[in-house]
Amino acid sequence: MSALLVAGMTSDAGKSVLATGLCRAAARRGIKVAPFKAQNMSNNSMVVVGADGAAGEIGRAQWVQALAAGAAPEVAMNPVLLKPGSDRRSHVVRMGQPDGEVSARNWHDGRARLAATAFEAFDDLRSRYDLVIAEGAGSPAEINLRSSDYVNMGLAQHGQVPTIVVGDIDRGGWFASAYGSVMLLDEADRALIKGYVVNKFRGDVDLLQPGLLDLQARTGRPTYGVLPWHPDLWLDSEDALDLDGRRSVDGARKVAVIRLPRISNFTDLDALGLEPGLDVVFVSDPSRLADADLVVLPGTRSTLADLEWLRLRGLDRAILAHAEAGRPVLGICGGCQMLGRSIADPDGVEGPAGAAVTGLGLLDLTTIFRPEKTLRLHEPAGYEIHHGRVTGESRAGTVTGTMVHGSLEDDDVRSSYLREALGIDSTVSFPQARERRLDLLGDLVEEHLDVDALLELAG
Repeated sequence: MSALLVAGMTSDAGKSVLATGLCRAAARRGIKVAPFKAQNMSNNSMVVVGADGAAGEIGRAQWVQALAAGAAPEVAMNPVLLKPGSDRRSHVVRMGQPDGEVSARNWHDGRARLAATAFEAFDDLRSRYDLVIAEGAGSPAEINLRSSDYVNMGLAQHGQVPTIVVGDIDRGGWFASAYGSVMLLDEADRALIKGYVVNKFRGDVDLLQPGLLDLQARTGRPTYGVLPWHPDLWLDSEDALDLDGRRSVDGARKVAVIRLPRISNFTDLDALGLEPGLDVVFVSDPSRLADADLVVLPGTRSTLADLEWLRLRGLDRAILAHAEAGRPVLGICGGCQMLGRSIADPDGVEGPAGAAVTGLGLLDLTTIFRPEKTLRLHEPAGYEIHHGRVTGESRAGTVTGTMVHGSLEDDDVRSSYLREALGIDSTVSFPQARERRLDLLGDLVEEHLDVDALLELAG
């Protein structure tokens, strides 16, 4: 059936936003639409449960896109998920399950099997849905990676999928990136690039028109629309590029989230960021904790390494001082493990086998890493993704730990915690806010893009 690939001029160019908006716009037209991303590289993930009852893991962005499409999230929507463990090594999740590692040394050799998995999943979705909105990764003009690419033009060639390229004009250099993204490709790949979309434009769109017409004359490809920058438009992110901008407006109570080097599932804090009475900031300097009302240790892909980083920065002493002053501390997943008494890795799940360290000692918890991964959904909200087996007590005075991601998205859970920890009540509904954001994105896409032309392009 029909398909369209949304590629980007850079990382964080707006691919996820555009793909999500197109999913919502297509669903509004009664089209049975599914999102797809052949390979994600992200530590933000979500647990999904298939028709057979088996739990699996996919990128958070594809889970949100499935919500926008009105489709049941499934592992085929993100068949390959790479979770960075270091600058040169990533843990592989294939069709929702752990599948070893890929490193810089075996990058090209290891990708052939992953490509086969991705293409099979794409073909399966295409056979079951009227339309598949596929999202690329990085840029299709990364010509050094083209020989083993199966996410951008490799996928486009596999399915002969028409492709549009989106770029963030707020960064500058949009026209050069648009031109280069096409002209660097070989002739076969270039033939599948059908046009452009501008993202995050501020100002009078008429000022863009001469440049857009010139670009069309030079490349033979039109621009299908200009998405404006909008202050209320943000979605669950798949990487940490936008952490500095994730804070509420004029918050009265400061929530300091430790910005760990290998931070994961930081979307856990999105619900707090919506509370008008909170100011959520991500920090890496101990001095930034001095005036915090609540300190949060978020999830991490590497608990042992990030705990060592915490101590090298002196953040451990700042967290201990915060707790000793009777102010609340919340640890989520890896952050919860750090708050305990000890962490052991006998099988080398995160690093050298036999590693063992002491935690911050604020909770009477012990953690032992095991190769088997826990994947579990919770009701009414929340999910578990971890190798660590935690035993002991998760509460001690004002210090709280949980292994459940996403629990704060439940309005009752969040309101209860805020009332107990900070003495304030929640004033927003997170599920309703997420749905409003998806509708806003659908409205912006409908208003500022030629959706009918894009759907016709998709076939």
